[in-house]
Amino acid sequence: MHFKKIIITSIICITSLISAQDVSFEEYNPTSTLVVPGSIIKKAKFPFIDVHGHQYRMATQDLSPVVAAMDTLNMKIMVNLSGRSGDNLLKAVKNVANHFPNRFVVFANINFDGAGTEGWIEKTVNQLKQDVKNGARGLKVYKSLGMYNKDVDGKRLAIDDDRLNPIWKTCGDLGIPVLIHAADPKSFWDEFDADNERWLELKTHPRRKRGATNPAPWEQIIEEQHNMFKKHPNTTFINAHMGWFANNLGKLGELLDDMPNMNVGIGAIIAELGRQPRFAKAFFIKYQDRILFGKDSWKPNEFPTYFRVLESNDEYFPYHKKYHAFWPMYGLDLPDDVLKKVYYKNALRIVPGLDKSLFE
Repeated sequence: MHFKKIIITSIICITSLISAQDVSFEEYNPTSTLVVPGSIIKKAKFPFIDVHGHQYRMATQDLSPVVAAMDTLNMKIMVNLSGRSGDNLLKAVKNVANHFPNRFVVFANINFDGAGTEGWIEKTVNQLKQDVKNGARGLKVYKSLGMYNKDVDGKRLAIDDDRLNPIWKTCGDLGIPVLIHAADPKSFWDEFDADNERWLELKTHPRRKRGATNPAPWEQIIEEQHNMFKKHPNTTFINAHMGWFANNLGKLGELLDDMPNMNVGIGAIIAELGRQPRFAKAFFIKYQDRILFGKDSWKPNEFPTYFRVLESNDEYFPYHKKYHAFWPMYGLDLPDDVLKKVYYKNALRIVPGLDKSLFE
């Protein structure tokens, strides 16, 4: 009987060992044994403005829980990019004014489908003007422009289509910024193989994978965006996600030099910055007047990663989503004067009508 127990125990051990060795890459996420100084930063060192927020039900929702969470983070103002248009935008603005004035601002949105239809541009521009009159502080353009939106003939609507020029000119005339998201990370267009750095993300989120020309080459969509910026030098643009050049800051610097009306937001690309702390720090110092804080998704538990990357000199700490970044983060240890610009001063200058007294 004793011998039988030994055999059974051995089988269990061998089975467990085989099972442990059969771990997939998706499952492999070891706890680091490295012991180095550092700590989680739960509250930003300075008050900040999130220029890339989303509250999709702002017209009707109770904003109290959102503000309570904002206070724990030291977020003074959230820019809600999902303001929509017309009555929905007006209701969102009124909801804010009635309950939490000065803590939220709303950007308008445009449905670009059907561009080129008779009267479409006049109607669209007039609605944008009305939205601004009703309280919109900017225009948010989703990645659907350049990827999904179709013109009157059913063709892909390019970002730099001349039929859209009156929209960008109107934003410049009204003094409101355009925050635009174009395309997605280039790796989504690349071959889905072992050389693709986004392999894990594409494996776990297969709908994000695109063919090389679906709906157009990545380079073409990005070039269309840059063409539009250059055609409208009197309009201020905030290029979301650092224009998908956070992994090539040298190139991004060239683009900033070439397009003085382009600024960048850091939403959803902090993992790129956190793996190149010295180069990224030098970039932030050089372009400190052109970078704005933004998060993109409203998940308060993810903000500490941003604070730690920007503020600390910590080494080798984890990102909050393995499929976005399976590499560790390092702190940029930005100087206070640069942090203040990224956190709020640049947004106060670019987005009209923000309450500056919140930052005194």
